[in-house]
Amino acid sequence: QVQLVESGGGLVQAGGSLRLSCAASGRTFSRYGMGWFRQAPGKEREFVAAVTWSGSSTYYADSVKGRFTISRDNAKNTVYLQMNSLKPEDTAVYYCAADQTIYTGGYLYYSEKNTYDYWGQGTQVTVSS
Repeated sequence: QVQLVESGGGLVQAGGSLRLSCAASGRTFSRYGMGWFRQAPGKEREFVAAVTWSGSSTYYADSVKGRFTISRDNAKNTVYLQMNSLKPEDTAVYYCAADQTIYTGGYLYYSEKNTYDYWGQGTQVTVSS
């Protein structure tokens, strides 16, 4: 069983930055592909970014490409989402997720919610205009 705990959300003005963290329990974190998703009120949960278990590849939704950066620190069992140039439309609850399958898939694989086995409880990000 893996537990994921997100932190770092908050209220920020448009154009500002936030860094989200997701701390994972368990000894095999380095084997997990990790993803970030978000869900705005009244909308479906959508893919934001992912990093493979090896860290060799990252994937981003078009809406955040060039503004957000996903990274991982396996020594700390933590994955990060650095969010720059935030926009009001980035307002959502942000969730991290873990994929326990040791498989290096592509964008379609990591952008699919059903790929992931474990989810955090979410952290709210609010961007004011």
